[in-house]
Amino acid sequence: MTTPSRRRGRPLKAHASFSQTREDLIRVGMAILTEKGFLAAGLDEILSAVNVPKGSFYHYFESKERFGAVLIERYAAYFAGRIDRFLLNAECSPLERLKEFTRDAERGMARHGFRRGCLVGNLGQEMGALPDGYRRQLSSVFKDWEARTAKCLEGAKDAGEIAVDADCKQLATLFWIGWEGAVLRAKLEQSAKPLRIFADGFFAVVQK
Repeated sequence: MTTPSRRRGRPLKAHASFSQTREDLIRVGMAILTEKGFLAAGLDEILSAVNVPKGSFYHYFESKERFGAVLIERYAAYFAGRIDRFLLNAECSPLERLKEFTRDAERGMARHGFRRGCLVGNLGQEMGALPDGYRRQLSSVFKDWEARTAKCLEGAKDAGEIAVDADCKQLATLFWIGWEGAVLRAKLEQSAKPLRIFADGFFAVVQK
């Protein structure tokens, strides 16, 4: 009778613990980076929040640079889902979907006392001091958000909500350039006013 060979790798319990701790580091890292920049968010703060010894960080991520890249990937996926939740909502008109997205973002920032903004926007402001690979990542994220927004604006054009000759791709780029600036200003002033000023101005321009 042959003896069953021992399975390679970590025991299931240990593997589950590893995965959970790694997810906790990502979750806390995302929360802190939406409030602070990458440079201001020291590893010590993140590790302390998850109760991970400093020397154990590299057990979960090969470097701080890789950790940041994972946070960008995860935030991009999370936020794309959030955008779709509003912009693909067939229960209201396309332009109203985008308006509701801005209103929900305003409520979200207010809920966190205007301390949290956009992780991608925060990192973009620090690009001169960050790994160059982040530049490509962040640019790709913005292009994805713009594409989703342009599709919604195309729907608004088909519905007669905006001019038939409107350049939806350009309007989507304009939206995200302005919106990210409004989010930064809202954090600075701890007020929803910059968000409302931008949103009102944007929709006044695009609406027929």
